[in-house]
Amino acid sequence: MTRLWRNVALLVLIGMTVGCDRVSKHFAARELAGEPRQSFLADTVRLEYAENTGAFLSFGDDWSPAARHGVFTIGTGLILCAMVLAAVKFRLSGPALVGLALYFAGGASNLVDRVLRGSVIDFMNVGVGPLRTGIFNVADMAILLGVAIFIFTHRQGEASADSRT
Repeated sequence: MTRLWRNVALLVLIGMTVGCDRVSKHFAARELAGEPRQSFLADTVRLEYAENTGAFLSFGDDWSPAARHGVFTIGTGLILCAMVLAAVKFRLSGPALVGLALYFAGGASNLVDRVLRGSVIDFMNVGVGPLRTGIFNVADMAILLGVAIFIFTHRQGEASADSRT
C-alpha cells in the first residue's frame, strides 16, 4: 500500500471512529438522559446516561474544576499531540499505527466532549450479575482496543527482534 493510501485509510479510520462516537453520544443525550436504565440480553448490556467529569471510572471526579481542566483537557490535548509526533518520529506502520490511530480517535472524541461540555458522555455498561464494567462509551472502546493492538504488536516486534539475535 502506498503511503498516500495508508494515510487516507488512517484518516478514514479516525474519522469513522470519531463519527461513531459522536453519533452514539448524541443518541445517548437525546434518548437516555433523564430516563431510567435500559437492560438488554438478560441484563448483560445496560444503557444509561451519565456525564463523567473525571477520567476512567470517574477518577478525578472530585478534583477542582481547574485541576480537572488542566489534567483531562490540556493534558489530554498534549498527549494526543505527542502521540502524533511519536508516530512520525518512530515511523510506525502496520498494526501498531492502527492501534495508535484508534487510541488517538477515542481520545480526540472524548476531548471534544471535555472542551464543549466540561464532561464526557458515557452510556454503556456490560457484565454478568455483580461483575460489571464501569459506564463507558464508543471512544473508550476505541482507546482500549487501540492500546491492546499497540501493546500486542509491540510485544510481537520485540519477540521477532529477539529471535533474530
